Amino acid sequence: VFQWMHKADCLFINGTEKVRLVVRFIYNREQFLTFDSDVGNFVGFTPLGEKNAKKWNSDPATVEFMRSHVDRCRH
Repeated sequence: VFQWMHKADCLFINGTEKVRLVVRFIYNREQFLTFDSDVGNFVGFTPLGEKNAKKWNSDPATVEFMRSHVDRCRH
């Protein structure tokens, strides 16, 4: 059985003044990739995650799409 999931967490500091979005990508119970709005791009933790992070970080539309999700946390 193979399992793919992602989990998004909205972290609030001082109400909605400072909002941080952390999206974790997990495959077979192992976190391999994450997006942190404070960092502003994807970070890989495994060879597969590093490959995807490099690919997704090179696409400005994908990075901007993820960055824009911080506004969804505010509402």
